[in-house]
Amino acid sequence: MGKRPFSNTSDVLSASEIGQYVFCSNAWRLRRMGYEPESPFLEQGMKVHAALGDQLDDFEVRVQSSRWYIVIGLALLTLAVLLLFFGVIL
Repeated sequence: MGKRPFSNTSDVLSASEIGQYVFCSNAWRLRRMGYEPESPFLEQGMKVHAALGDQLDDFEVRVQSSRWYIVIGLALLTLAVLLLFFGVIL
């Protein structure tokens, strides 16, 4: 990890710095101290982070789909109970 001559020790945080902190607080802290990442594992870590992001995106899609299945199931259950209540189903 190489040290830059300038470190950002300002008390003011930008929106992108907050995003960097949320993404990886250790990397944010090291950058604030003036270090730039230099690691053979950096590329691997970026791939792992990207894969996790893809999994989270897929999970969100599945959650949305499952909500629709629940709504459809409840609608069909309600319809069956109403038909049973009014004597349409034997």
